[in-house]
Amino acid sequence: MVASIGAGGVLYLTPMVFHNDAFTASEVGLGLALGAVAGTVGRFASGALLDRGLRCSLPVLLAALLAMVADALLFGAHQVGDYLLGQLLFGAAVGLYWPAMELAVSLSCQPLPSARGYALARTADALGIALGALIGAGLALNGQLRGIYLVDICGLVVVVTLLLGNPLAAPAPVAPEGRQSDWRQWLPPLLPMLTLTVVATAIPALMQSALPLDLVRGGLQRPALPQGTGALLIGGQLGLLLLIQWPVGQFLAKKPLKLGLTISLLSFGLGCGLLALSALVADGAVLVALALLPVALGEAAFLPIATEAVVELTPTDHQGLAMALFSQCFALSSFAAPLLAGWFLDHHHHGLWLWLATALACLLGLPLVAQIGRYQQQQRLLSGLNPARGAP
Repeated sequence: MVASIGAGGVLYLTPMVFHNDAFTASEVGLGLALGAVAGTVGRFASGALLDRGLRCSLPVLLAALLAMVADALLFGAHQVGDYLLGQLLFGAAVGLYWPAMELAVSLSCQPLPSARGYALARTADALGIALGALIGAGLALNGQLRGIYLVDICGLVVVVTLLLGNPLAAPAPVAPEGRQSDWRQWLPPLLPMLTLTVVATAIPALMQSALPLDLVRGGLQRPALPQGTGALLIGGQLGLLLLIQWPVGQFLAKKPLKLGLTISLLSFGLGCGLLALSALVADGAVLVALALLPVALGEAAFLPIATEAVVELTPTDHQGLAMALFSQCFALSSFAAPLLAGWFLDHHHHGLWLWLATALACLLGLPLVAQIGRYQQQQRLLSGLNPARGAP
């Protein structure tokens, strides 16, 4: 949660910071995309080392140190080159962080099922991100938006202190000769989940990159909104996510995977459809506020269920690499979504077609949900577990 406080402001409000410096949407999107590319190496290195028994704390500590340097650069950046370098370092930090943290949740829950643990972890993330975004909104209203980077540095200092005193769990090391799992057996069942994750995680990426720019630039009929209003709308959505994350995660932890994934995709599709419609009316800010309700529900439903699905579909000796692949889906969507969003906004000068295309992509992901449900049922039968998820 502490790490998420600073990240909430940095991830969601950085586009507004550099919009103030007259950066184009394409330049902002390029920085976010470069960060996503830098995260690729960190993710796979973290996952490979975790599979060899590395304690989860080490990648997180390295991520915290890199993020501090990135925050310092971004705080003083007024040129494109400094901005791009800061985003590159921040992306590398994110890449190191997520596989280790996701695996640490599963290891901390053992021998209990990890579904509720992931719901609790996502609730803590939502609390931190909501607080960070609201702090950023307050800074924006006072003309001190760059202060989000100082907030993040303070949070990271606390994270390092906590980790040094209470290290995260380490996976049980497996001798090389004991590795029996063939990637040709465990990777194919994971591919539909990874594909769906790319689609679903593009939505938060667009909330971070495209939505702030769309709000301050305006739509076809919707007028441009002040920065403070846009920040409050985004902060409100994150606050709602905080309120519903735990009850939604708890409820869906007892249900089949396909129910949570279906709810998520339909919610994302509805939210993006309303965002597209908001560009066509003068009072579009009301539709933006309404659209963020199903978007919050979609995030609350997807994140804990998707992480649990990766754990269930992967053998224990490859869960570090599986988490790296899962986290890489976030990087891929974070790479593609800002670039496409920047192109749409610069060439069309509104977000109508961007949000319509995103809604369609969510609906096209529904067939993958049924395939994931079949694979999960097969995995449970093979492992001798009750096929009814969450059954007492």
